[in-house]
Amino acid sequence: MVTIGGTGVMVLGGLVAAVVAGMLALALRRVVGTPTAVAAAGLLWSLVAIALVTLVPTRPDVGVVPAETRSDSCSWDYGGPSGTTFEVLGLDQRTLNVLLFVPAGMFLVLAVGRWWAGVVLAPLGLGLLAAYSLGIELVQLLLARIDRACDVTDMVDNVLGAGIGFLIGLLLLPVVRPWRGRGSAREPVAH
Repeated sequence: MVTIGGTGVMVLGGLVAAVVAGMLALALRRVVGTPTAVAAAGLLWSLVAIALVTLVPTRPDVGVVPAETRSDSCSWDYGGPSGTTFEVLGLDQRTLNVLLFVPAGMFLVLAVGRWWAGVVLAPLGLGLLAAYSLGIELVQLLLARIDRACDVTDMVDNVLGAGIGFLIGLLLLPVVRPWRGRGSAREPVAH
């Protein structure tokens, strides 16, 4: 039986995703300009990183988790017992769940900030990030093999992180000015 999981797999996946996102940014920059290309690639990378961190088993030795031992429903115990038991770099699970979605919210705003339609697309995208978090929790609930738990606290923390990132993106818009990228200025017409 092949087992895949652990921090090494998550980091390797994140590095591969970064290379692919970098290639995407290079391909897009001629069309939409560097700020928008980097933001779109950053959004893609952050979504893949979120999936890796939340859906790859935490240990490679998880083995087979019998379906009958998995939970049948999400935990509705807000702030439940696992909130402070899982720590990385001195940060608890709740803080990590918030931080995990901050880049996605920020890159979302910067990716659509080039166009006036971004006024509609950015809030819609924020709703889609909330749906993405819900989808991840449902996958965690349904796939016993990955040995993860569905928790309403995670969803709330993820949406909070996306919202914080969204606000950071709004604050960065006047600095980054993605609308000044390639294709925004009119080309002179030859006579």
